[in-house]
Amino acid sequence: MSDQYKFSETSSTASEQASSPCAEKDAGSRIACDAGSRIACDAEPQTKKNEPNRYALLRYTLLNVYRRLFSLIFLANLAVFIAIMVTDRSLLAFVNAIAANLLVCGLARHQVVVNTLFLTLCCIPRSAPLRLRCIAAKVFHYGGVHSGCGVASFVWYIGLMVLVTQKYVAGAQEISTAVLALCYVILVLLASIIVVAYPKFRVKCHDYFELTHRFAGWMILGLFLALLLVFGNNARQVENRTLGGYLVRLPAFWFLMVAIVATVHPWLMLRKVPVQSEVLSKHAVRLRFDYAPTKLAKGIQLSKHPLRDWHGFATFPNPDNKSFSVLVSKAGDWTADAINNPPTHLWKRGVRLYGFGYATRMFRKIVVVTTGSGIGPCLSFLGEDNHPPFRVVWQTRSPLQTYGQDVLDMVHRMDTNPVVIDTNKSGRVDMLPIAMQLVKDFQAEAVFVISNAVVTKNLVFALEARGIPAFGPIFDS
Repeated sequence: MSDQYKFSETSSTASEQASSPCAEKDAGSRIACDAGSRIACDAEPQTKKNEPNRYALLRYTLLNVYRRLFSLIFLANLAVFIAIMVTDRSLLAFVNAIAANLLVCGLARHQVVVNTLFLTLCCIPRSAPLRLRCIAAKVFHYGGVHSGCGVASFVWYIGLMVLVTQKYVAGAQEISTAVLALCYVILVLLASIIVVAYPKFRVKCHDYFELTHRFAGWMILGLFLALLLVFGNNARQVENRTLGGYLVRLPAFWFLMVAIVATVHPWLMLRKVPVQSEVLSKHAVRLRFDYAPTKLAKGIQLSKHPLRDWHGFATFPNPDNKSFSVLVSKAGDWTADAINNPPTHLWKRGVRLYGFGYATRMFRKIVVVTTGSGIGPCLSFLGEDNHPPFRVVWQTRSPLQTYGQDVLDMVHRMDTNPVVIDTNKSGRVDMLPIAMQLVKDFQAEAVFVISNAVVTKNLVFALEARGIPAFGPIFDS
């Protein structure tokens, strides 16, 4: 092992760190207190000053930015829905509202729109008030817009179904059997998308969620267009207008056209690209791509088959700054197969997407806390000349054996004294006191956490509850 990397053998509980940080843990083991890991030893014990705020659970969990965006959009739709139900109950009003929500739902996930949001909101200078920068840094919660519009479109659709069914039973000329059948098929597809998007199902059966979301979404757009054509054809006979003249005056038609274009656009850039696979260990592989450079916090969607499961990975620049790599750690069937059977070609689609780490550029100093292959997204900082000074805390098992010397060298380039915790020696360590002590000593403005969902959620909440701005990717970011 290189002498410049000394891995801390921190105790596995916060209480041990606080009470006897540099005491012997057993007969032949002491916590390393060198320059790189001293912060892990000096973490202060809990005091009333750094206890969580009593309203933290409400503010940072029940009313987080994602849920606020979802609630704002859903309640606004609900208010309009009630107003229309109380007044004229026009079918066209429901059709237009459904199409508008489907459009915003799709655009909220479109790569160009997401990148534009990051570039716009994260251009706030570091001289701006910290509160303003923290609000802008929550841009990665845009998934609340996507899900809010998706659920709202379902509510609107139920209202449309009620009116269509009533008119069909009453024998209205513009509601044919074909219209009714299309309406019910679309309703089933919308319901299936919402059911599989439930977080617990999404985590346990991600492949089913992705396939259902993609193909059911495509079918909804196609069937909704067919519904407009059939409905318009029936209506024009009643109103004595041409089908084209009817559609061009219908907002829902144009909303749907934009949604279809936005859906097709990423697939027009579907490419099979060569990849150089470097197996680092039985737990990790580095995939190198030489067709383009990369930038801070950009991710790429990769797949072995264009119509099956896609996986997102953060990119980081290679030494030549003309190509990039991704770090893949064993976390499931796809990643395990990538390690055991290194790919020579992979599919990519659309443009590379900015991730939550792009918000780091707004802060003067930051602390980055990560575990395992989460170091991959952190390495993207090497491609940004304007990144803020930062400290790195990386907890992983056997870092040198698992990820290799090259990765450790890049970590050292990011932070000359990184806190690297080898869990094979210390066990899993509570990183909250370490992060808090680093924030205090380094005078950092924010903490960015990149780990698995449970660790990220718990650590971000614990820091925010103590008044420390903290950010970490959420399940829908």
